[in-house]
Parts: sequence; C-alpha cells; structure tokens
Amino acid sequence: MTDTDQILRAARAAYRAAPPVGDSAYELYCRELARGLTSAWPEVIRANERDVDAALRRGLPDTLVGRLRLTDRHLDYLVALTVEAAGALSAISEPEPGVRVGDWGVLYKVPKPLGVALMIYEARPTVSVEGALLPVAVGNAVLLRGGKEIGATNAALAEVIRAALVASGLPGDMVTLLADPDRSVLRALLSRADAVDVLIPRGSPSLIDYCRTNSTIPLIASGGGVNHLYVHNSADLDLAALATLDSKLPEPSACNTVELVLVDESVAEDFVARLLRHAERGGEPVTVKLDAALPMPAQGDGPWRVARMEPYDTGREFLDPTVAVLPVTGPRAAIEHIRTHGSAHTEGVIAGDRAVIEDFTRRVDAAAIVVNGSLRLHDGNTLELGAEVSISTGRLHVRGPVGMRSLLTYTWVVEANGTLRATADGSAHSNEQEHTEMSTVDDIDHASVAESVKRVVIAESRLPLRPSDVADDEPLNGDLLRVNSLGFLGMLVRLEDELSIQLPDDLFVGRSFATVADLVAVVLTASAVHR
Repeated sequence: MTDTDQILRAARAAYRAAPPVGDSAYELYCRELARGLTSAWPEVIRANERDVDAALRRGLPDTLVGRLRLTDRHLDYLVALTVEAAGALSAISEPEPGVRVGDWGVLYKVPKPLGVALMIYEARPTVSVEGALLPVAVGNAVLLRGGKEIGATNAALAEVIRAALVASGLPGDMVTLLADPDRSVLRALLSRADAVDVLIPRGSPSLIDYCRTNSTIPLIASGGGVNHLYVHNSADLDLAALATLDSKLPEPSACNTVELVLVDESVAEDFVARLLRHAERGGEPVTVKLDAALPMPAQGDGPWRVARMEPYDTGREFLDPTVAVLPVTGPRAAIEHIRTHGSAHTEGVIAGDRAVIEDFTRRVDAAAIVVNGSLRLHDGNTLELGAEVSISTGRLHVRGPVGMRSLLTYTWVVEANGTLRATADGSAHSNEQEHTEMSTVDDIDHASVAESVKRVVIAESRLPLRPSDVADDEPLNGDLLRVNSLGFLGMLVRLEDELSIQLPDDLFVGRSFATVADLVAVVLTASAVHR
C-alpha cells in the first residue's frame, strides 16, 4: 500500500526547498528535461509499446489506444515545449512594476508558486511530461496520477524527470509520478486539503465531477468537451463543412473537438451535402449522425458513413471520428440547446450576419467561443497564450488555457520606508500640508477659478469647446450647456483636481445655480478667495 503521508511530506519539503520563482535552476531544468527525453526516448518507446500491447489485449478502442501511443512526433513536440517554457520564464517571473502609495511607499506584486499540485489524468503519457514541466518551471511541486494504462511509460518517464531535476539542482521530489493504480490512494490524496494546494483533474466529465464532489482542495477544472458548432443561414456553408471536419478529425477524442453541429433548418440539407462532399475529398473516415428530420443520403463508396442520431447522442462526447447534425429553428434555439447540453468548454458559430455573431458571443457561456473557424483553435500555443497543462472550464482564477502564468499566485510587497499605520492613515485622510501640496488662497484668483469651472462644465456637458467659448452668464442648463444635478459630485472632484484645493463635501447641497458665474462665486466663497 502506498504511503500517501510520506509522499505528501516529501512533496511539501521539496516545494519549500526549491529556489524562488525566476531562479536560473528552472531554465536549466527545462534544458535538462529536453536532453534527458531525447537520450532516453528509445527506452521510453519500448516501455510505451508494452502499454500499447496490454491495451490491445484488453480490447480497448482504437481511439484510446491512439491516445496512449508515443511516436517520434511526440518527442519533437515535448522538446519544443521545454524550449518554449524556458524562453517564457523571464517574462513570467518578473515582479510587476510598483505603484506609489500616498507619498510614503511603493506597492508591487512578487510572483509565487501555488504550492503542491495534484494532477489527475487518463491515458495520455504526454500529459505526464507537461505536468512535470510547466508547474515545476514556476516553482510548484507536483503529484502526477495518470491512468494505469500508461504505467510502464510513466515509470520510464519518472526516471528521466528525476534525473533532470537533480542535474539542474532542484529537489528530486518536486515531481512524483504515482505508480500505484489502487483507487484508495486517489481517495486518500483527495482528502488532504491540508497538504495539497491545488487539484487539476484533466479528463472525462465523470472524472471532473468525482474530484469536485469528493475533495475540498481548490480545483482547476478541465475536461468535458461537449462542444457545438452553430451554423446560421447566413454562413458560408463550405467554410462550415471544413470547420466541422477540422474540429473533429485530426484529434477525435480531444477536449476541443466538435460533437454536434446545430444548423438552421433552411440550410441543413445543403450543409449535410457539402459536409459529405468535403469528407469525400479529404479521404478520412468519418461517421455523420443525422437527426430524424433530415433525409438519409445514399451511402457511397467514400470514407464517410451516415447513421441516425439517437436520443442518447445529445450531450455526448463520441471520442471517435463521429459528428452529429441537428436542425434548429434559429439562433435562440441553438443557444438554448447549448445552455442545456454544453460543457462550457468550446463553442463555435459560423455566420455572415454580424448581429447573429454578436448575440451568440454575448449569450453563450464557454471558456472560448470561436467565430467562423475551427474549434481546435482553442489551444494555448495556437492562440499564442503559451503552453498549457489543461483548458479550464471554471470561472474562478483561470478560464481557458492554463499556462505557467496561471500556475502562479503573488505576494503584495509594501515598501513602507519607515511609515507607521497612524502616519499612513493621516496621509490618506487629512489635509496636512506636509503630505499634499495644496494651493494657498493667495494663489487663486477669480480668473483662474472661472476658467477651471468652465473646463469642468464643458467636460460635464461633453462638448468640444474651450473655456473662452463659454460666457460667464451662460446658463448651466440652456441651449449650450447641460449640467444635471447628478453631475455635481463628479464636478466637485474635478474642481479640486483643477484648483489643487479641498472643497467642502456639501458645497453643492441645497443650492441651485442658474449660470456659470453663480458656480464660480460659490467656489470662490468656499475657498475664502474674493476678487
């Protein structure tokens, strides 16, 4: 039985022993990991082949076997990921510019790791490397719990990752690949909100729901790609067909693929015809499931096949090269369907009518909405947001691609320069000369007050005028100026800024002003300045 207490103690100790965010050891770790993966790749592939053989013997679907199989293409991707991560570290780890606080201090934020992260995922060995790279590069310790289907691959990767940590001078326990597939280990870890700072489940909706309901650890939810593409009757239907195929076929089981196309009834048959035509030209196998309202085309000799959409296909992830088509009466029906059955991951709209697009993007709630393009554009690297460990569908902390910047929190640093709270409060709330440079009475005359008042009433009236364009006897609510009573509070603040004086809060309370001159007189009186 795995000793979860020991694992958690080791991870916490590694996190605390790790250097601060931005230390050169993290960039070195990225380089060492790339070197280690490259040199050990033949051993990793051999281990992966054992996992693939076991999956085939168990009769797992081809799509799932494809998800766990590694090739040299994956090595190229992972090495490029380490290079990208190393290149992004300096910008991510720099403290933000400071801002002045009163006349006594400076306030700025210093980036800090989230702490100990627990990532739970399924049969994707590339996620093991992503999870060992991106959180750790910004100072987090991470526990990686992948599916048992990639057990041999993860064991080989664990050796590479630990060697890279040690070679770069980082604690070896900053990454732990959990080898025990016993679900009791997972339950034990999920119960340890005292020892795990953030939970990152990546996978099916059932996995996300299980983690959400069985743990109080703060969670960055990722997964559940029940995604839709709405095709309006103003759409370019060839674009709609191509976007549908590109949103499904390259990675049929990815979280940002399309499952159901909602298409306006008036163009549904034409859309299906073009979809099948482009599928024929592309040559890749695809199953198109049609709602009963659509006629079934004659099956040809091409790579596509058609079938009837079943009631249980609504709200379903097919996880294979299958896409369903459902006619709808219009945008509102499509939006309502998405609200009912979508997973708030990635939604799309194909339309030429700008009003339809704007209404769709305002009303549909998802981590990303793609307009006139492939849903697979929702990807951190593709959107130039940086490499990601997942795509978050939550609303707090981070939404969309979860990159290295999202795996950081921050500490406020207050450069106080010897200031005590009582002094700071006095600076903020009093009118003491030593803290705020205010004009003296002698500095202010009638002309400067009049010009300032005119500038303020011009701004309040939102007019492109100069003070010289406004006469002293100009009515405040006449043909030219429009100063409503609700605007006087804002005017008070502007006048204080204009004249560098502090005026009474109730200066305009219970008073009425007919002209600009009336307002000038009140301001002069309040400041004890008379011509």
